[in-house]
Amino acid sequence: MLNKIKKSLQENIITEIKKRLQEFQELKNKNNQDWFNELCFCLLTANSKAETAIKIQIEMSQNGFTEKTRTEIAYTIKKHGHRFHNTKAKYIFLARKFLNIKDILQNLPENQTRAFLVNNIKGLGYKEASHFLRNVGYNNFAIIDRHILRFLKKYNFINEIPKVISKKNYLEYEKILTNFNIEQSELDLILWAHMTGKVLK
Repeated sequence: MLNKIKKSLQENIITEIKKRLQEFQELKNKNNQDWFNELCFCLLTANSKAETAIKIQIEMSQNGFTEKTRTEIAYTIKKHGHRFHNTKAKYIFLARKFLNIKDILQNLPENQTRAFLVNNIKGLGYKEASHFLRNVGYNNFAIIDRHILRFLKKYNFINEIPKVISKKNYLEYEKILTNFNIEQSELDLILWAHMTGKVLK
């Protein structure tokens, strides 16, 4: 089925997917500042569109998340129409305890990195933690968002889409996706493009 889905994607979409995967690997080799910037982006994606989070990340530039005040961060988030500007600014401000996030994660076994993020970064659930790890070059964590859930339901891998995903459910859905025998980083982009016609990050 996956081969059929890939063949249905337009050539420019496939090219964009390859480009994104290369960008994730390039970010893996960058510094703590770049990783923290991406962490803040993933904090912003929860309960919001990725396009909105991308616009905020661009405006905040390289050092905005680390140098601006909490009020300034909230103002920028609100300006772009994000509904939870105060909460997100709070999460970003609290996350500054982990400005050396790359060093921390790279000193952990890969299978412990997501749990560390979920347990220590307020505002990151399994989906957002997996999203961040994928974007900084980790390939084996599934990003279970509403588009992936729609895919699983559409092709009868699950019976219904839950209103809230528990840790148990998340890991069960992730196990389904690992049966495709392809790195989760690439699979997510393929399925996202299949369900939305877009390739984001």
